[in-house]
Amino acid sequence: MARGGRGDRARPHLPGGRLDIVGAMPVDITWRGPFDNAEVNALHAEAFEHRPADDDWEGLTQRHSLGWAIARQGGALVGFINVLWDGACHAFIEDLMVGQAVRRQGIGMRLVAAAREGAREAGCDWLHVDFDEANRAFYIVACGFSPTGSGLIALR
Repeated sequence: MARGGRGDRARPHLPGGRLDIVGAMPVDITWRGPFDNAEVNALHAEAFEHRPADDDWEGLTQRHSLGWAIARQGGALVGFINVLWDGACHAFIEDLMVGQAVRRQGIGMRLVAAAREGAREAGCDWLHVDFDEANRAFYIVACGFSPTGSGLIALR
């Protein structure tokens, strides 16, 4: 643990939040909320426009994630964000996804806010995100990230 220890940094407990959208059912945002593999695989396929996979999201998040946040509307999973970390002071957003029918309603920003707060409560000093240029305004303007340089090597 970095900086002399801060308790169980991998499992912060934060209150959930509700986003009320005019004319729509409320959206509940929950840090480390329950989900099952099938619903995250379906949302991932919709969000990233590919065929559904059979990934073990439950196992992956338990083994590798600082936490995650889910968004539910009427019980249905409509958003998900995964937060990885280095075990010390750096957290990384991965796999932000919002269902196509509920996009542009603030759900993605609320998921990022939950990730930011979860990482802060865990004792992290930095929250990183990589994104395609098409998502620059969302992350930099809407969510408040500072632009930085980064690099990438394709391995496949």
